[in-house]
Amino acid sequence: MKTLSILGSTGSVGVTTLEVVSRFPDRFRVIALAAGHNLDLLLEQIVRFGPELVSVATVELAGELRTRLGGRKVEIVHGLEGACAVATHRDAQLVMSALVGALGLRPTLAAIESGKDIAFANKEVLVVAGELVTRAVRERGVRLLPVDSEHNAIFQCLAGRGREGLKRIILTASGGPFRDLPAERFASVTVEQALNHPTWRMGSKITIDSATLMNKGLEVIEARWLFGLQPDQISIVIHPQSVIHSMVEMIDGSVIAEMAIPDMAIPVAYALAYPDRLAMPHLKTLSLAECARLTFEEPDFGRFPCLALAFEALRAGSTMPACLNAANEELVAGFLGGRARFVDIPRHLESIMTLHPNPPAHTLEDLLETDAWARAQARRLMGVHSEAA
Repeated sequence: MKTLSILGSTGSVGVTTLEVVSRFPDRFRVIALAAGHNLDLLLEQIVRFGPELVSVATVELAGELRTRLGGRKVEIVHGLEGACAVATHRDAQLVMSALVGALGLRPTLAAIESGKDIAFANKEVLVVAGELVTRAVRERGVRLLPVDSEHNAIFQCLAGRGREGLKRIILTASGGPFRDLPAERFASVTVEQALNHPTWRMGSKITIDSATLMNKGLEVIEARWLFGLQPDQISIVIHPQSVIHSMVEMIDGSVIAEMAIPDMAIPVAYALAYPDRLAMPHLKTLSLAECARLTFEEPDFGRFPCLALAFEALRAGSTMPACLNAANEELVAGFLGGRARFVDIPRHLESIMTLHPNPPAHTLEDLLETDAWARAQARRLMGVHSEAA
């Protein structure tokens, strides 16, 4: 039986992970859970899965959770230290890293340093600190198992194949809700429209990133570190049906694709059980006849400048990807909170990247300094005053 710690248990990937676990009680046991503010859902998860350790965002929430749990025996911790405690639980064999944004950086690094294998669904960690994370993975001899559907697809396509035969990878993208929207209408895009993704059901941050295509840009940077690629070995194609989850092209011209219905339970289950596969008869079988037609098109970097900015950050290297990620997180939060327009996200992001001096990223502290600087710049551009700005 494989024992699990889950970082981000109340988010979309965390919920899917626990759904998979519930179908295979003889294969997996949940040891620890880290969540944020959703106590109602966390309480249900504690009662159902019986973890030994649970972390929440604040000491106040920890106290409220203790009261609501009554006499149930479970250790409750909080904050960043609490998330790190969940990530390094002595009995956990695999850590699902599914926190949203750079918040997952320290807990994921802590899990790696403690020798845990990582099921990796927190792309921002590799965007911010790809070199540090992959170096730690090599030094500790642990496995980094991709959960994002695109990277999980690449991982499957490359299984058993030598990297010397790889020419490039092709990440597919649905194109989001505004694939066909004229650029002149972007200024009037509402939060509700941006959250209405045509294919996937995800958390609000990743859904907005999908609408700007920043999510695909972050995945490009993630892929660079997961698979040891150069920027010119990573391509993107818009595939609205989301049936082909990504492809690899070999040096002899062969293209190998991974296909499935768009359901995160599939890559989650593959990462949890790797190298085994789990029978998932409850999921709908992919019918190519029902799909009828699969289409592909080149991404429009002009209409979706966030994608171009992500490639620019990747090529610049050093602390520029950390700058990109931090500024984007703040700008997306600003859009969701009514402090910025949809079109302000790429506009402000480009301004911040232009201002960033891009010092080298020798240590985690270097990256965290850039993170704080970029967030302050984003808040300044949105008119939010803070001491950090």
